[in-house]
Amino acid sequence: MTHDIRINLLPWREELRDQKKQEFLNITLGVLVLAGAIVGGVDRYYNRAIDLQSARNGFLTREIGVLEERIEEIKLLQQKRNELLSRMKVIQELQGNRPIIVRVFDELARSLAPRVFFTSIQMSEAALAINGVAESNNRISNQLRNFSESEWFVRPNVTAINADPNQGPQASQFALTVHQTTPKKEEVE
Repeated sequence: MTHDIRINLLPWREELRDQKKQEFLNITLGVLVLAGAIVGGVDRYYNRAIDLQSARNGFLTREIGVLEERIEEIKLLQQKRNELLSRMKVIQELQGNRPIIVRVFDELARSLAPRVFFTSIQMSEAALAINGVAESNNRISNQLRNFSESEWFVRPNVTAINADPNQGPQASQFALTVHQTTPKKEEVE
């Protein structure tokens, strides 16, 4: 009789299957933990980099604000400087022109023809409007020639001549204009 020996391998296979399943789960769990650690590390790295860049941007924004304030201050200072320079220029021009007006009056006196009398003189910029009385029309002509010969006056022009018998038989009241000019430096001295 032969008895068949029967060996049941199912429990052993089942244990092996359970063991492999446990290994698979352990490996999967390890991979998930490792992947989570990597993702968490990368996330922390990039968040830290973003925070650092945000801090740098904030610093730059503050510094730009400070520089813009300084630029505004510099613009105000330049504006004040330009105003002061323009004031200084006006003062220097006035200082430079001070002797010129004295010289103009001196030249008016020197160029005054005999028997001609100025009754009023008005100056507007470089134009002089002169009113006066002359003994005769020839004296007015002499006055115009004197102005033409002067280095300080140009373009003399009579605008009106009226007879004035109260001043004399041939006397005339006149109005003329002449433009004041400044001779070159070497001519002034």
